[in-house]
Amino acid sequence: MSRILVIDDEKSIRNTLREILEYEKYQVDDAPDGAEGLRLIRENRYDAVLCDIKMPKMDGLEFLNQALTITDSPVIMISGHGTIDTAVEAIKTGAYDYIAKPLDLNRLLVTLRNAKARTVLLDETRLLRQKVGAAYTMIGESPAMEQIRQLVAKVAPTEARVLITGENGTGKELVARHLHALSHRSHAPFIEVNCAAIPAELIESQLFGHEKGSFTSAVKQHKGDFEQAHGGTLFLDEIGDMSLSAQSKVLRALQENKITRVGGEKEIQVDVRVIAATNKNIREEIRNKTFREDLYHRLSVIIIDVPPLSARLDDIPLLVDHFIREYCQRIGRAPMEITPEALEVMQQIRWTGNIRELKNVVERLVILSEGIITPDEVKRYVI
Repeated sequence: MSRILVIDDEKSIRNTLREILEYEKYQVDDAPDGAEGLRLIRENRYDAVLCDIKMPKMDGLEFLNQALTITDSPVIMISGHGTIDTAVEAIKTGAYDYIAKPLDLNRLLVTLRNAKARTVLLDETRLLRQKVGAAYTMIGESPAMEQIRQLVAKVAPTEARVLITGENGTGKELVARHLHALSHRSHAPFIEVNCAAIPAELIESQLFGHEKGSFTSAVKQHKGDFEQAHGGTLFLDEIGDMSLSAQSKVLRALQENKITRVGGEKEIQVDVRVIAATNKNIREEIRNKTFREDLYHRLSVIIIDVPPLSARLDDIPLLVDHFIREYCQRIGRAPMEITPEALEVMQQIRWTGNIRELKNVVERLVILSEGIITPDEVKRYVI
Protein backbone atom coordinates (compact mmCIF):
# COMPACT_ATOMS: atom_id res chain seq x y z
CA MET A 1 0.00 0.00 0.00
CA SER A 2 1.35 3.45 -0.93
CA ARG A 3 2.08 5.75 1.99
CA ILE A 4 1.42 9.50 1.81
CA LEU A 5 2.33 12.29 4.24
CA VAL A 6 0.01 15.33 4.39
CA ILE A 7 1.39 18.52 5.98
CA ASP A 8 -1.09 21.38 6.51
CA ASP A 9 -1.81 23.68 9.44
CA GLU A 10 -5.58 23.45 8.83
CA LYS A 11 -6.98 20.33 10.48
CA SER A 12 -10.08 20.33 8.26
CA ILE A 13 -7.92 20.10 5.12
CA ARG A 14 -5.81 17.30 6.64
CA ASN A 15 -8.98 15.37 7.52
CA THR A 16 -10.49 15.90 4.07
CA LEU A 17 -7.34 14.75 2.31
CA ARG A 18 -7.10 11.74 4.63
CA GLU A 19 -10.67 10.67 3.80
CA ILE A 20 -10.12 11.06 0.05
CA LEU A 21 -6.76 9.29 0.01
CA GLU A 22 -7.78 6.46 2.30
CA TYR A 23 -10.81 5.89 0.06
CA GLU A 24 -8.30 5.56 -2.81
CA LYS A 25 -6.43 2.90 -0.76
CA TYR A 26 -3.51 5.09 0.36
CA GLN A 27 -2.06 4.88 3.86
CA VAL A 28 -1.98 8.43 5.25
CA ASP A 29 0.04 10.17 7.95
CA ASP A 30 -0.41 13.88 8.68
CA ALA A 31 1.41 16.73 10.39
CA PRO A 32 0.25 20.25 11.41
CA ASP A 33 3.53 21.99 10.49
CA GLY A 34 6.84 21.55 8.71
CA ALA A 35 8.82 20.70 11.84
CA GLU A 36 6.57 17.71 12.59
CA GLY A 37 6.70 16.76 8.92
CA LEU A 38 10.52 16.64 9.04
CA ARG A 39 10.35 14.39 12.08
CA LEU A 40 8.03 11.98 10.27
CA ILE A 41 10.10 11.76 7.07
CA ARG A 42 13.18 11.00 9.16
CA GLU A 43 11.34 8.05 10.68
CA ASN A 44 9.31 6.76 7.72
CA ARG A 45 9.55 6.17 3.98
CA TYR A 46 6.79 7.94 1.97
CA ASP A 47 5.84 7.47 -1.67
CA ALA A 48 4.85 11.16 -1.79
CA VAL A 49 4.50 14.19 0.49
CA LEU A 50 1.73 16.82 0.17
CA CYS A 51 2.79 20.05 1.83
CA ASP A 52 1.04 23.41 2.25
CA ILE A 53 3.16 26.50 1.65
CA LYS A 54 1.70 29.02 4.15
CA MET A 55 2.14 27.55 7.66
CA PRO A 56 3.25 28.87 11.06
CA LYS A 57 6.59 27.86 12.65
CA MET A 58 8.05 26.57 9.36
CA ASP A 59 6.56 27.36 5.97
CA GLY A 60 6.39 24.91 3.09
CA LEU A 61 9.39 26.21 1.17
CA GLU A 62 11.62 25.99 4.24
CA PHE A 63 10.32 22.45 4.81
CA LEU A 64 11.05 21.60 1.16
CA ASN A 65 14.64 22.80 1.41
CA GLN A 66 15.31 20.66 4.47
CA ALA A 67 13.30 17.66 3.27
CA LEU A 68 15.35 17.36 0.09
CA THR A 69 18.45 16.73 2.21
CA ILE A 70 16.71 13.92 4.09
CA THR A 71 14.59 12.02 1.57
CA ASP A 72 14.15 11.45 -2.15
CA SER A 73 10.36 11.14 -1.76
CA PRO A 74 8.58 13.50 -4.21
CA VAL A 75 7.19 16.61 -2.46
CA ILE A 76 4.03 18.14 -3.94
CA MET A 77 3.37 21.71 -2.81
CA ILE A 78 -0.21 22.92 -2.29
CA SER A 79 -1.42 26.45 -1.54
CA GLY A 80 -4.52 28.61 -1.55
CA HIS A 81 -2.51 31.83 -1.59
CA GLY A 82 0.01 30.96 -4.24
CA THR A 83 1.21 32.97 -7.18
CA ILE A 84 3.06 32.01 -10.33
CA ASP A 85 6.28 33.20 -8.70
CA THR A 86 5.68 30.95 -5.70
CA ALA A 87 5.02 27.96 -7.94
CA VAL A 88 8.16 28.63 -9.98
CA GLU A 89 10.25 28.99 -6.81
CA ALA A 90 8.89 25.71 -5.43
CA ILE A 91 9.66 23.79 -8.64
CA LYS A 92 13.13 25.34 -8.91
CA THR A 93 13.85 24.36 -5.31
CA GLY A 94 13.02 20.76 -6.13
CA ALA A 95 9.28 20.24 -5.62
CA TYR A 96 7.83 17.44 -7.73
CA ASP A 97 4.73 19.51 -8.57
CA TYR A 98 2.60 22.46 -7.43
CA ILE A 99 -1.20 22.33 -7.05
CA ALA A 100 -3.33 25.34 -6.17
CA LYS A 101 -6.28 25.21 -3.74
CA PRO A 102 -9.09 24.40 -3.99
CA LEU A 103 -7.59 21.11 -5.06
CA ASP A 104 -8.70 19.47 -8.29
CA LEU A 105 -9.26 15.88 -7.13
CA ASN A 106 -8.54 14.29 -10.50
CA ARG A 107 -5.30 16.21 -10.92
CA LEU A 108 -4.25 15.37 -7.36
CA LEU A 109 -4.77 11.63 -7.89
CA VAL A 110 -2.97 11.66 -11.25
CA THR A 111 -0.04 13.54 -9.70
CA LEU A 112 0.14 11.06 -6.82
CA ARG A 113 0.12 8.10 -9.23
CA ASN A 114 2.92 9.67 -11.23
CA ALA A 115 4.87 10.43 -8.05
CA LYS A 116 4.45 6.82 -6.95
CA ALA A 117 5.76 5.63 -10.32
CA ARG A 118 8.79 7.90 -9.88
CA THR A 119 9.46 6.49 -6.42
CA VAL A 120 9.25 2.92 -7.75
CA LEU A 121 11.65 3.82 -10.56
CA LEU A 122 14.12 5.36 -8.10
CA ASP A 123 13.95 2.24 -5.91
CA GLU A 124 14.51 -0.03 -8.91
CA THR A 125 17.44 2.10 -10.09
CA ARG A 126 18.98 2.05 -6.61
CA LEU A 127 18.62 -1.74 -6.45
CA LEU A 128 20.10 -2.15 -9.92
CA ARG A 129 23.09 0.01 -8.97
CA GLN A 130 23.60 -2.08 -5.85
CA LYS A 131 23.56 -5.27 -7.92
CA VAL A 132 25.95 -3.82 -10.48
CA GLY A 133 28.20 -2.56 -7.71
CA ALA A 134 28.21 -5.99 -6.07
CA ALA A 135 29.12 -7.62 -9.37
CA TYR A 136 32.22 -5.43 -9.64
CA THR A 137 33.38 -5.40 -6.03
CA MET A 138 37.15 -5.43 -5.50
CA ILE A 139 37.61 -8.23 -2.97
CA GLY A 140 40.76 -8.58 -0.91
CA GLU A 141 42.74 -7.14 1.99
CA SER A 142 46.25 -8.09 0.88
CA PRO A 143 48.92 -5.35 0.60
CA ALA A 144 48.78 -5.72 -3.20
CA MET A 145 45.03 -5.04 -3.29
CA GLU A 146 45.27 -2.16 -0.85
CA GLN A 147 47.93 -0.56 -3.03
CA ILE A 148 45.66 -0.82 -6.08
CA ARG A 149 42.72 0.68 -4.17
CA GLN A 150 44.80 3.64 -3.09
CA LEU A 151 46.09 4.19 -6.61
CA VAL A 152 42.60 3.96 -8.12
CA ALA A 153 41.28 6.47 -5.55
CA LYS A 154 44.02 8.95 -6.51
CA VAL A 155 43.75 8.51 -10.27
CA ALA A 156 39.99 8.13 -10.77
CA PRO A 157 38.98 11.80 -10.22
CA THR A 158 41.54 12.98 -12.79
CA GLU A 159 41.39 12.84 -16.58
CA ALA A 160 44.65 10.86 -16.80
CA ARG A 161 44.65 7.94 -19.22
CA VAL A 162 45.39 4.61 -17.57
CA LEU A 163 47.00 1.42 -18.87
CA ILE A 164 46.10 -1.64 -16.81
CA THR A 165 48.46 -4.60 -17.14
CA GLY A 166 48.32 -8.12 -15.78
CA GLU A 167 47.76 -11.76 -16.60
CA ASN A 168 44.48 -13.09 -17.94
CA GLY A 169 41.80 -13.43 -15.28
CA THR A 170 43.36 -11.07 -12.72
CA GLY A 171 40.51 -8.54 -12.79
CA LYS A 172 41.72 -5.77 -15.11
CA GLU A 173 38.14 -4.97 -16.19
CA LEU A 174 37.19 -4.65 -12.51
CA VAL A 175 39.88 -2.01 -11.99
CA ALA A 176 38.70 -0.14 -15.10
CA ARG A 177 35.11 -0.09 -13.85
CA HIS A 178 36.22 1.22 -10.45
CA LEU A 179 38.17 3.99 -12.14
CA HIS A 180 34.99 4.95 -14.01
CA ALA A 181 32.72 4.64 -10.96
CA LEU A 182 34.92 6.96 -8.88
CA SER A 183 35.35 9.53 -11.65
CA HIS A 184 33.20 12.58 -12.43
CA ARG A 185 32.15 10.66 -15.56
CA SER A 186 30.38 7.95 -13.55
CA HIS A 187 26.94 9.18 -14.68
CA ALA A 188 27.95 8.75 -18.34
CA PRO A 189 28.47 5.55 -20.39
CA PHE A 190 31.17 2.98 -19.75
CA ILE A 191 31.80 1.35 -23.13
CA GLU A 192 33.96 -1.78 -23.25
CA VAL A 193 35.69 -3.02 -26.41
CA ASN A 194 37.47 -6.38 -26.50
CA CYS A 195 40.08 -5.65 -29.15
CA ALA A 196 41.09 -9.32 -29.32
CA ALA A 197 37.57 -10.51 -30.12
CA ILE A 198 36.93 -8.19 -33.09
CA PRO A 199 38.40 -9.08 -36.51
CA ALA A 200 41.08 -6.63 -37.67
CA GLU A 201 38.99 -5.59 -40.68
CA LEU A 202 36.07 -4.60 -38.41
CA ILE A 203 37.84 -2.93 -35.49
CA GLU A 204 37.89 0.52 -37.13
CA SER A 205 34.17 0.39 -37.83
CA GLN A 206 33.57 -0.76 -34.25
CA LEU A 207 35.59 2.09 -32.75
CA PHE A 208 34.85 4.97 -35.10
CA GLY A 209 31.57 3.96 -36.77
CA HIS A 210 30.80 3.98 -40.48
CA GLU A 211 28.62 5.74 -43.01
CA LYS A 212 25.92 3.99 -44.99
CA GLY A 213 27.41 2.33 -48.08
CA SER A 214 31.02 2.66 -46.92
CA PHE A 215 31.41 -1.12 -47.45
CA THR A 216 29.26 -4.00 -48.65
CA SER A 217 27.40 -4.74 -45.40
CA ALA A 218 27.10 -1.11 -44.29
CA VAL A 219 23.36 -0.83 -44.95
CA LYS A 220 22.93 2.07 -42.53
CA GLN A 221 24.97 4.62 -40.60
CA HIS A 222 26.58 3.30 -37.42
CA LYS A 223 27.95 5.27 -34.47
CA GLY A 224 31.18 3.78 -33.16
CA ASP A 225 32.28 3.21 -29.59
CA PHE A 226 34.07 6.56 -29.34
CA GLU A 227 30.80 8.36 -30.08
CA GLN A 228 28.77 6.11 -27.80
CA ALA A 229 31.20 6.76 -24.95
CA HIS A 230 31.01 10.56 -25.38
CA GLY A 231 31.19 12.17 -21.94
CA GLY A 232 32.12 8.85 -20.35
CA THR A 233 34.79 6.17 -20.42
CA LEU A 234 36.01 3.94 -23.26
CA PHE A 235 37.70 0.76 -22.05
CA LEU A 236 39.97 -0.80 -24.68
CA ASP A 237 40.55 -4.31 -23.36
CA GLU A 238 43.42 -6.38 -24.80
CA ILE A 239 44.69 -3.39 -26.73
CA GLY A 240 47.89 -5.28 -27.47
CA ASP A 241 45.93 -7.23 -30.09
CA MET A 242 44.79 -4.13 -32.01
CA SER A 243 45.99 -3.76 -35.61
CA LEU A 244 48.59 -1.09 -36.44
CA SER A 245 46.09 0.62 -38.73
CA ALA A 246 43.53 0.97 -35.92
CA GLN A 247 46.28 2.03 -33.51
CA SER A 248 47.16 5.01 -35.71
CA LYS A 249 43.54 6.16 -35.75
CA VAL A 250 43.19 5.73 -31.99
CA LEU A 251 46.35 7.81 -31.55
CA ARG A 252 44.84 10.59 -33.70
CA ALA A 253 41.59 10.47 -31.70
CA LEU A 254 43.54 10.83 -28.46
CA GLN A 255 45.62 13.69 -29.82
CA GLU A 256 42.80 15.71 -31.35
CA ASN A 257 39.68 14.49 -29.54
CA LYS A 258 38.16 13.99 -33.00
CA ILE A 259 37.18 10.94 -35.03
CA THR A 260 36.03 10.30 -38.59
CA ARG A 261 33.64 7.47 -39.41
CA VAL A 262 34.74 4.87 -41.94
CA GLY A 263 33.66 6.13 -45.36
CA GLY A 264 32.99 9.62 -44.00
CA GLU A 265 34.73 12.97 -44.27
CA LYS A 266 33.18 14.92 -41.39
CA GLU A 267 35.24 15.22 -38.22
CA ILE A 268 33.26 14.49 -35.06
CA GLN A 269 34.30 15.98 -31.71
CA VAL A 270 34.42 13.42 -28.88
CA ASP A 271 34.98 13.81 -25.14
CA VAL A 272 36.15 10.42 -23.94
CA ARG A 273 38.45 9.16 -21.22
CA VAL A 274 40.33 6.13 -22.51
CA ILE A 275 41.39 3.30 -20.21
CA ALA A 276 43.30 0.45 -21.83
CA ALA A 277 44.29 -3.01 -20.64
CA THR A 278 46.56 -5.77 -21.88
CA ASN A 279 48.05 -9.08 -20.79
CA LYS A 280 50.99 -8.58 -23.15
CA ASN A 281 54.39 -7.02 -22.54
CA ILE A 282 53.82 -3.85 -24.57
CA ARG A 283 57.49 -2.85 -24.55
CA GLU A 284 58.30 -6.19 -26.16
CA GLU A 285 55.51 -5.62 -28.69
CA ILE A 286 57.08 -2.23 -29.49
CA ARG A 287 60.46 -3.91 -30.11
CA ASN A 288 58.71 -6.38 -32.40
CA LYS A 289 57.08 -3.43 -34.21
CA THR A 290 53.58 -4.73 -33.55
CA PHE A 291 52.62 -1.84 -31.25
CA ARG A 292 53.17 1.89 -31.75
CA GLU A 293 55.48 3.43 -29.17
CA ASP A 294 53.77 6.84 -29.44
CA LEU A 295 50.40 5.26 -28.68
CA TYR A 296 51.89 3.46 -25.69
CA HIS A 297 53.11 6.77 -24.26
CA ARG A 298 49.69 8.34 -24.87
CA LEU A 299 47.92 5.53 -23.03
CA SER A 300 50.32 4.98 -20.14
CA VAL A 301 50.12 8.24 -18.21
CA ILE A 302 49.33 5.97 -15.25
CA ILE A 303 50.15 2.25 -15.24
CA ILE A 304 48.31 -0.07 -12.86
CA ASP A 305 49.72 -3.58 -12.71
CA VAL A 306 47.18 -6.06 -11.35
CA PRO A 307 48.97 -8.90 -9.52
CA PRO A 308 48.28 -12.59 -10.22
CA LEU A 309 46.40 -14.59 -7.62
CA SER A 310 49.68 -16.27 -6.62
CA ALA A 311 50.82 -12.89 -5.25
CA ARG A 312 47.75 -12.49 -3.04
CA LEU A 313 47.05 -15.94 -1.59
CA ASP A 314 45.76 -14.40 1.65
CA ASP A 315 42.80 -13.03 -0.33
CA ILE A 316 41.60 -16.48 -1.40
CA PRO A 317 39.33 -17.09 1.66
CA LEU A 318 37.61 -13.71 1.08
CA LEU A 319 37.24 -14.36 -2.65
CA VAL A 320 35.87 -17.87 -2.10
CA ASP A 321 33.33 -16.61 0.45
CA HIS A 322 32.24 -13.85 -1.94
CA PHE A 323 31.83 -16.23 -4.89
CA ILE A 324 29.93 -18.79 -2.80
CA ARG A 325 27.45 -16.14 -1.65
CA GLU A 326 27.16 -14.69 -5.15
CA TYR A 327 26.43 -18.02 -6.83
CA CYS A 328 24.11 -19.30 -4.08
CA GLN A 329 22.11 -16.08 -4.32
CA ARG A 330 21.90 -16.48 -8.09
CA ILE A 331 20.43 -19.99 -7.83
CA GLY A 332 18.25 -19.15 -4.81
CA ARG A 333 19.81 -21.26 -2.08
CA ALA A 334 21.31 -20.50 1.33
CA PRO A 335 25.09 -19.88 1.28
CA MET A 336 27.15 -23.06 1.69
CA GLU A 337 29.88 -23.43 4.25
CA ILE A 338 33.51 -24.26 3.47
CA THR A 339 35.86 -25.62 6.09
CA PRO A 340 39.13 -23.83 7.02
CA GLU A 341 40.99 -26.96 5.91
CA ALA A 342 39.37 -26.78 2.48
CA LEU A 343 40.41 -23.13 2.17
CA GLU A 344 44.00 -24.12 3.05
CA VAL A 345 43.95 -26.65 0.22
CA MET A 346 42.68 -23.98 -2.18
CA GLN A 347 45.49 -21.65 -1.11
CA GLN A 348 48.00 -24.33 -2.14
CA ILE A 349 46.63 -24.70 -5.67
CA ARG A 350 48.48 -23.04 -8.54
CA TRP A 351 45.77 -20.88 -10.09
CA THR A 352 47.09 -20.37 -13.61
CA GLY A 353 43.78 -18.82 -14.64
CA ASN A 354 43.84 -16.49 -11.63
CA ILE A 355 40.57 -15.15 -10.20
CA ARG A 356 38.54 -16.18 -13.24
CA GLU A 357 39.58 -19.82 -12.70
CA LEU A 358 38.94 -19.59 -8.96
CA LYS A 359 35.43 -18.25 -9.58
CA ASN A 360 34.63 -21.10 -11.98
CA VAL A 361 35.94 -23.66 -9.50
CA VAL A 362 33.82 -22.24 -6.66
CA GLU A 363 30.73 -22.47 -8.88
CA ARG A 364 31.61 -26.10 -9.62
CA LEU A 365 32.00 -26.86 -5.91
CA VAL A 366 28.66 -25.25 -5.03
CA ILE A 367 26.92 -27.33 -7.70
CA LEU A 368 28.59 -30.67 -6.97
CA SER A 369 29.23 -30.59 -3.21
CA GLU A 370 26.81 -31.90 -0.63
CA GLY A 371 26.36 -29.51 2.29
CA ILE A 372 29.72 -28.31 3.59
CA ILE A 373 32.67 -28.02 1.19
CA THR A 374 35.51 -30.15 2.59
CA PRO A 375 39.15 -30.73 1.60
CA ASP A 376 38.17 -34.04 -0.01
CA GLU A 377 35.65 -32.30 -2.28
CA VAL A 378 38.20 -29.66 -3.25
CA LYS A 379 40.69 -32.39 -4.17
CA ARG A 380 38.01 -34.38 -5.99
CA TYR A 381 36.60 -31.54 -8.08
CA VAL A 382 39.59 -29.23 -8.49
CA ILE A 383 42.97 -30.87 -8.29
